[in-house]
Amino acid sequence: MTFPLLDTALPSGADAREHAVLLRRVHDALLTGRPTPAPLRPVIEDSWGRMRRFGIDPDSAPPPRMARLDELQRHRDASPIAEVLPLIRRSLVSVADEAEHIMLVTDAAGRVLWREGSHRMRAVGDRVGLVEGAYWNEGSTGTNAIGTALVVGRPVQVYSAEHYVRSLHALTCACAPVHDPRDGRLLGAIDVTGPVSTIHPATLALVNAVAQLAEAHLQGIHHTHLERLRSVAAPLLAGLSCPALVVDDTGWTAAAVHMEPVRRVLLPKHCESGTAWLPGLGECALEPLPGGWLVRPRPEEGAAPSTVTLDLARSGTPSVSVAGDSGEWVQRLSPRHTELLLLLAVHREGRSAAQLSRDVFGSDKHVVTVRAELSRVRRNLGGVIESRPYRFSDEVRVRVLGPDSPLDLLPGSLAPGVRALRDRTSPEDLFDCSGR
Repeated sequence: MTFPLLDTALPSGADAREHAVLLRRVHDALLTGRPTPAPLRPVIEDSWGRMRRFGIDPDSAPPPRMARLDELQRHRDASPIAEVLPLIRRSLVSVADEAEHIMLVTDAAGRVLWREGSHRMRAVGDRVGLVEGAYWNEGSTGTNAIGTALVVGRPVQVYSAEHYVRSLHALTCACAPVHDPRDGRLLGAIDVTGPVSTIHPATLALVNAVAQLAEAHLQGIHHTHLERLRSVAAPLLAGLSCPALVVDDTGWTAAAVHMEPVRRVLLPKHCESGTAWLPGLGECALEPLPGGWLVRPRPEEGAAPSTVTLDLARSGTPSVSVAGDSGEWVQRLSPRHTELLLLLAVHREGRSAAQLSRDVFGSDKHVVTVRAELSRVRRNLGGVIESRPYRFSDEVRVRVLGPDSPLDLLPGSLAPGVRALRDRTSPEDLFDCSGR
């Protein structure tokens, strides 16, 4: 299990009230163009830059956009977080009640799906639009713990005048994103919000612990599903004399016979019965099973992939797609794999492990980590990434779909190589990496 950076708002040893006063002075100075008495935290400074590009008015921001009741219920039913909602409630609601906080659970778009907690804070939430069905992404309500945590993909605490919109200065919020443990896909976020006087760094640690507990529970549900699929497929596999895999609908392996099992198979975007080329396996026959697929690799070679597309246009949901004559495959990416693939896409001539270590970690002391991560990437994307140096194969066309502004490129990344790419002056300069 990884332990993400906790972006707590209150500096060690600082008095909460004095710090709130200082933040208001910083807020006023920055918005009027005067020198600031203190710097903002980098995560807040970056977010405020996005607010200015969005054109959000800190003094008269419109109320958050609201989802219709039927739409809200539809998103609740579809959210994987619904399966662990009882766990989240048991962990946080009693704490929120006693501390005069409210607990909120959102989807990946920042839409509030569930809200519970203190009656007093629910009334405060009603006044500022912090209600079920409201969108609390940055584009709707400015810098806030929910929206900013969803953008940077890690736990964030936002205190008092760190909120870009003045009407939120009376609040302190701590939020941690929840990811799908199978593929790292952003599912939503868990937030605890209370009066500004209740600020405490431990709140963010608590919320993050609950988010990680929810992810671990989702992982357990996934394992149970694979075990059920394994039991269903056992009689079928027992009668086969050729190599075969049984995978679930998202490609995770439940069982294998007569071959070395792979952890996950990258299935086509629109999976159908028949024959398809699969990264890492080559030409395969696909047959549907209840809750999954029977995959049988064939010895003859099929057409290799021809195009790789790295989609970074939307923060929080990076993905890579591999397309060829046999179809298209899409895979969600972890933050580290996203950074590595972006750097290789920009440097088509290739990068050594030491160079990538400096690009990602700022030193060449993490070569072993880089090699391990790229080994995983190469297993997933078979035939796309070469080594010595690490680079995209000369046989594939590489495209990068980026945000409108380089400043919004992987906003949660602290990698020096990525931060340097943000300083480029135009998206054309940054993403001109589509040639063979």
